[in-house]
Amino acid sequence: MSGQNFDSFREGTLNALGLKGLNSGIFDGQWKDLKGRNVYKSSSPVDGKHIADLTLANREDFDSIVRNSRKIFEEWREYTAPRRGEIIRSLGDLLVRKKKELGALVTLEVGKTPSEGEGEIQEMIDVAYFASGLSRQLYGLTMGSERPFHRLYEQWVPLGPVGIISAFNFPAAVWSWNSMIAAVCGDTAIWKPSTKAALVATGVMHAVSEALSDLGAPQIFSLMVSRGNEGGEWISNEPGIPLVSFTGSTNTGRNLYQKVSSRMGRSILELGGNNAAIVTEKSDMNVALKGVAFGALATAGQRCTSTRRVIIQDSIYEEFVGKLQKVYSNVKIGNPNDPGVLVGPLIDGKAVKTYLDAIETARKQGGKVLHQGKSMKIQGLEEGNYVSPTIVEAKQDMPIVKVETFGPLLYVFKYHSFDEALKMHNDVPQGLSSAIFTTDIREEEEFLSARGSDCGIANVNTSTAGAEIGGAFGGEKETGYGRESGTDSWKAYMRRQTVTKNFGKDVPLSQGVKFDV
Repeated sequence: MSGQNFDSFREGTLNALGLKGLNSGIFDGQWKDLKGRNVYKSSSPVDGKHIADLTLANREDFDSIVRNSRKIFEEWREYTAPRRGEIIRSLGDLLVRKKKELGALVTLEVGKTPSEGEGEIQEMIDVAYFASGLSRQLYGLTMGSERPFHRLYEQWVPLGPVGIISAFNFPAAVWSWNSMIAAVCGDTAIWKPSTKAALVATGVMHAVSEALSDLGAPQIFSLMVSRGNEGGEWISNEPGIPLVSFTGSTNTGRNLYQKVSSRMGRSILELGGNNAAIVTEKSDMNVALKGVAFGALATAGQRCTSTRRVIIQDSIYEEFVGKLQKVYSNVKIGNPNDPGVLVGPLIDGKAVKTYLDAIETARKQGGKVLHQGKSMKIQGLEEGNYVSPTIVEAKQDMPIVKVETFGPLLYVFKYHSFDEALKMHNDVPQGLSSAIFTTDIREEEEFLSARGSDCGIANVNTSTAGAEIGGAFGGEKETGYGRESGTDSWKAYMRRQTVTKNFGKDVPLSQGVKFDV
């Protein structure tokens, strides 16, 4: 697709969603006015050109959002959970109808390929339907009381407004993981998106707010576009927001956690990933190659679950690395809308510089560059943020291999014994996603045992990248803690209450304590 054709794509996408020119980035039940506000100019990493403008929230806007979100929460919590689920399911139906347009907006502002852009909206749809079913499964336990004529059980109660701070790389899906689960639990949600993907957030909020209005439902979702970390600071310090879910860097997450916990709030932290795949001599090499390549190259290596390290058994090392180099040599890089393109742009110029600096650092620390990554110019899109992917033969004692680089930089290692592979795998500060490629059940089970992968997600014969919404998503160590989306992750968005009922004519005490009056 030429630059001129991409201009047409930009125009068509903005027209379809009504996002041309200047847009309000502040929604608290209604879109705030545009006059007299600071403005953020969104540009596309595909060609570097301006897309649209967004107004930025100030402190007064934030305070209004918190007050309004609390007021709506007091109404929303009175809806029955199944009714809340019906409303969220209707939002999923809306997203089905808007999938192509919103997916195109993800491509435009973030640079994902169309299949990845639409895949992100599909993930939102899946979460909406999952949450709808979950609305009838917010179970508490009933316990046998040691006291006669007593009933003992627990129930789950909504928390209140939930703060959601999302990153650019999944500009819509991560919000849905939190907001739609929180919504069926009875909570409202305040969204502070990455400024780098604020137009996607605005497009999503326009769609869901209109749908809620059509349904006659309360405006349970709020939006606050702010400059840099400013809005995140407000959310972190706000006692009226009992839970903050943050996706981003480890350093920022650590700072946020300290502030939230100092006011006795709760946090869900999805931070850095430095994910490894072990490839054994008993692997299906074709499966391993595809899994590693997708993990390392999808979204131009800008996923928290991207494969950063591959640990390969020495007996197949040369063969596997040779085949991987051929894959890298043939991968198509460029405009994500072009047929056959697998690797689009990095998000901005700063990301390009960080990526190139990491390659040079790896070289200086003793790494051998097997496939050279560099900055690229794509014809007709000269201002885009394109790089070619890199493979570096690395050693475990290189400090850079323990640092997450958000880009298509892959370190390859050689191992001899399986114990050595597991040690190398776990010898990083992060613990998000992991994978092993093997057809040996003993190797598989060791990898999944207590002495195996120390990550929150473990995969067998599939990529570290990507996750289904039915499984709880999250990591260990410096990756943070807490889980989003699947299984019983809903409990993070509610408070547990233990209930004791005495239906007898006396007040017997537990543990045989006597107290007669």
